[in-house]
Amino acid sequence: MRVSTSTLYDQGTRSMLQQQDGMFRLQQHLSTGKRIMTPSDDPIGAARAHELSQSLSLNTQYTDNRHRATDSLQLVDSTLGSVSNVIQNVRTMAVAAGNPAFSDSERKMMAVELRGHFEELLGLANTKDEQGNYLFSGFKGNTRSFEQTANGVEYKGDQEQRLIQVSGSRQLPVSETGDAIFEPEGLSLFNTIDDFITTLETPGGMPEDAVSTALQDLDVALDNVLTKRAAVGSRLQEVDALQQIGEDTAVQYQQSLSRLQDLDFAQAISDITRQQALLEAAQKTFTRVSGLSLFNII
Repeated sequence: MRVSTSTLYDQGTRSMLQQQDGMFRLQQHLSTGKRIMTPSDDPIGAARAHELSQSLSLNTQYTDNRHRATDSLQLVDSTLGSVSNVIQNVRTMAVAAGNPAFSDSERKMMAVELRGHFEELLGLANTKDEQGNYLFSGFKGNTRSFEQTANGVEYKGDQEQRLIQVSGSRQLPVSETGDAIFEPEGLSLFNTIDDFITTLETPGGMPEDAVSTALQDLDVALDNVLTKRAAVGSRLQEVDALQQIGEDTAVQYQQSLSRLQDLDFAQAISDITRQQALLEAAQKTFTRVSGLSLFNII
């Protein structure tokens, strides 16, 4: 077989370029600390790394969602705590109002104070969240939860709870509707207080059953608020548990990605040393072959 000088040069050049390309790729791996730079480095490993990266990204989104859920639930819990305090204050005043020794003027003074509690309660019922949405309006976040009309205080929201996806399999309610809190069993807390205020403002003494009726309705409302608050507290505990699981899952994903992607530096240094030797050998071989000539033999 006849081998021309140009063939020898081509073969030598290809050999050196291949060794230089191998050296360059090893240097890239070493500089980035990554074992997989392109899918061709490890097709199966690259596919698995892509899946893990997507799962990690999704888990991060769930983490953000859980933070939002915690903020919303804490606001609901705090507001319900304030509502229960107002109801207890009103209840205390209702008990005191049953004193037969009170005059009409004294009962009217109590009515003024109760009206202040009424307005405070209405303000709490129309609490807004950090995004400016009404907390107790359900999906109708831009709609004021309760409006005072000629027929009394009316609920303007809907009966839907807002949900946040806090894990792959869990949508958590992060709100309570106004009717479920302030109108338990069809009994309006606002009407209860307003009716009692009207009774206090009416001259002629306190009707015998007015106090007992008011206390009974207030107890129903208070028990309902406390029950709702306990449910919110349970959801907060669930979010905390899911957050811990999410943090553990993130660590697992990161460790798996590290095993797939991270470079074994000791092995990489050994490979680059070996590649350097191969490149030098190719260069020396090319130099010797390119120097061959019949004139060197004659």
